[in-house]
Formats: sequence, structure tokens, C-alpha cells
Amino acid sequence: MKIIGKVAAILFFIFALSGNVDAAQNLTPVRFIPQWSPQAQFAGYYVAFEKGFYAAHGVDVKILEGGPGKPPAEWLQKGAADFGSMFLTTAIVERSRGVRLVNIGQIVAKSSQVLIAKKSSGIKNIRDMNGKKVGLWGAGLGIGPEALFKKYGLHVIVIPQSWSVNLFLRGGVDVASAMMYNEYHTILQAGVNPDEFVVFHFTGLGFNVPEDGIYCLESTWKKDPGTCRRFAQASLEGWRYAFDHPREALDIVMKYVHRARIATNREHQKWMLEHMRRLIDLPPAGECPRGVSKSDYLAISRELMTDSIIQRIPAYSNLFRNCAAANEK
Repeated sequence: MKIIGKVAAILFFIFALSGNVDAAQNLTPVRFIPQWSPQAQFAGYYVAFEKGFYAAHGVDVKILEGGPGKPPAEWLQKGAADFGSMFLTTAIVERSRGVRLVNIGQIVAKSSQVLIAKKSSGIKNIRDMNGKKVGLWGAGLGIGPEALFKKYGLHVIVIPQSWSVNLFLRGGVDVASAMMYNEYHTILQAGVNPDEFVVFHFTGLGFNVPEDGIYCLESTWKKDPGTCRRFAQASLEGWRYAFDHPREALDIVMKYVHRARIATNREHQKWMLEHMRRLIDLPPAGECPRGVSKSDYLAISRELMTDSIIQRIPAYSNLFRNCAAANEK
């Protein structure tokens, strides 16, 4: 009887293992690239992978490492990634240039971008930046500041800014690009007194633009809208879990941070995750990410066109897809 029991246990294990193999073989493989290096800005995607939410939705996701020199639009276009996250302004500009991007889920509902200026540079208002040295990111992340400078008729000296704010801290630039959930806190952690600088919020300068969204190529959507929908919904589950279990989410984020050898700390990532909670407007469980209204989209696009950032406004219907419409072609 003992031998029979052991044989039965072995057979059960073999059948279970073969079932898991079959399930894994049925997953659709996709690659996702965030628009920046590993950090809590992308906690929802890391959590969705580590907790098995993508697999549960039938998607075998490989999360690529983003960062400087790896613009998601370019990676999508050359077939190195299937999905990517990027700012709405970046997507509008790329679509206007002929890159057939589609938004399958707007994750961040409002702007957290700011410009930080040292009071010692004599900067008290936005117009005082005229002629000053300003650090700007590349890969489409400088679109917002460029639009603002044109809006206010400013001519600044653009200095390329990397992931670090060291150039600003050492006096290499008068103004730094920053996100409230990231570089702003980094400057505080460096020991700079908030009384020493001025923060210019894009929201207060007439440029409150939704930021991170999930994008793919139009061809990817047409080929398999169901996978696109499942990827978007699983990503939302990841964000929901991350906000409900912040300690576990931070453990996961730090795993990716350490793997990429990013110079940061848990306290900074905690600050970032807490700020992402304020920026992300999650829909009820099981629903798709909220989109961008047509009126808001046109207002943003007209501003970009007025400031000569784009030459034409891409049609709203071409850029946005409802991820609930799994059978849409």
C-alpha cells in the first residue's frame, strides 16, 4: 500500500507539472519597457509580474530596463518592445511625426513635473529664467519645459540633464528639471533647505498634462487587442496591490533597483510610491484604465502646436484605444 501511495504521489506530481508547462506554453510572450530606470514610479508593473497577475491574465511579460538612451517609442518602433510607458506629450509628438502609437491606458492622471530654481540665481518667477542655464532631460521628457519656454517667450541655455541632480546641486545649472515624486525629494535628501529654491509647478503654469500612459504600436493592437487589454488590466491590478501593500511593493521595487545598481534608498522609493498614489486614479477592480477626454487632449495638442512643438494634431481616434474593446480591429 505504501508503494502504491508513493506511485500515486509521483504520478500526481508529473501530471501537475505537465499542466503547469501547458499553462506556461499558452501564455502570450510580450516585452514591456518603462520610460526610466527601475524605481517606484513603475511599482505597479513590477508587482504585477512578481505576484503573477500578468500570468493569470495569460501574458508572459518580460520587463526591460528603461532609462536614458532607451526611449520607449523608439524601442516599440524597431520591434525591441511590445508595450512601453511614456508621457502623453511624448506620445502626441511621436504620433505627429508618424510613429503609429496608440494609448491603451492612461495611468497617471495629472502632472507632477516641476522646474526647480535656486534663489541665488535671482529667479523669482518663470520669466526670470530667460538667459539662464536650465537642465533638461532628453527622450521626449523635455517637451513640457520646452513648450513652457515658448509659451512665455523665454530663451534659455539648455544643458542636458541625466538621471542625477548633481549638476544642479553643484551650481552647474540655475534650473533643474524635476518630478515632485523623485528629484524634488532627492534635493531635500541632499540637505538643501527648501527656502533656498523656488519650485515652478507645471500645473500652476497652465500646463497640467496627464503623464505616464501605456502604449503600443497600432499594428500590435490590431493584431491582438485581447493581449493589449489583458496587459493593461493586469498592470492596474499590480498598482492596486502595490497601494494596498506598500511594504511588500517596496521590497519588490528595491529588488529591481538593486539589480540595476541604481543609487537610491528605500526612504526615497517610499516617498515616490506615496506620491504615485496621489497621481494615479484607479478605476474599480476589473475595469480598464481611465482614458483622456477628447476636450483635454485637444487642449493639450493645441498648446503644443501653438508653441511649435508639433506641426499637426494627430486625430484623437487614432491615438486612443478602449482596452475594454478586446475585439476591436
